[in-house]
Amino acid sequence: MIYSFVLLDRPHASELRARVRPERKAYLGLQAERIAFAAPFVDDEGKDMQGSLLTIDLPRREDAVAWFRDEPFNKAGLYASVQIHGFVNLWPQETGFAPQ
Repeated sequence: MIYSFVLLDRPHASELRARVRPERKAYLGLQAERIAFAAPFVDDEGKDMQGSLLTIDLPRREDAVAWFRDEPFNKAGLYASVQIHGFVNLWPQETGFAPQ
């Protein structure tokens, strides 16, 4: 099943996010073939990162929780809010939107 991780940073944590980001990118890379979608939440100007949205294909909820337990931003205490939800993609398609 695909699990979505809705992760909101604690306030004023941009320095922590920047410092841990290389380790986190490497950790995500270990699951690259399973990641359906990964992107930061940003402020309205699109500049300051405020959290993360990940969707990862993992066999069971227990695997999602275990994966998240070792996620570097989580271990560093970055998140103020964490939600993990099972996700069923009922409308799989290309959006046609390119990153800017």
